[in-house]
Amino acid sequence: MNTTVEPKAADANKTLTTVIYALYASSLLLGITCLVAIVMNYVKKDDVAGTYLESHFRWQIRTFWFALLWSVIGVLTLFLVVGAFVLLGNLVWFIYRIVKGWLYLNDGKAMYTTTA
Repeated sequence: MNTTVEPKAADANKTLTTVIYALYASSLLLGITCLVAIVMNYVKKDDVAGTYLESHFRWQIRTFWFALLWSVIGVLTLFLVVGAFVLLGNLVWFIYRIVKGWLYLNDGKAMYTTTA
C-alpha cells in the first residue's frame, strides 16, 4: 500500500472527497446526485488507498448503502406507521453522517483509525 502521495494529488483527492460530500448533501434535494457520488467513490477508491481519505471514502460508501437499505425498509413499511419513523430516522442519520464526515475532512482527520 502506497502511503506517499504527491502534495498536488493529495490536494486533488481532498477536493474530490469534498465534492463527493457535496453530492451526497445535494441528494437531499435532487436525489440523483447520490448515484453520481457512489460511482465516484468506487472509481476513485484506489487513488486514496493508504491515506486518511480512504476512511472518508469508506464512510461515504457505507453511508450510501445503509441509507439505501433503510430507505427501502422504510418505504416497504410505510403502510404501517413505523415506516414513516424509519424514513425520518434514516434522514436524520444520513444528515449526521454527511456533516460529521465533512467536519472531519475539513479538520484533516480520518473518520476512524484503520488497522493494517
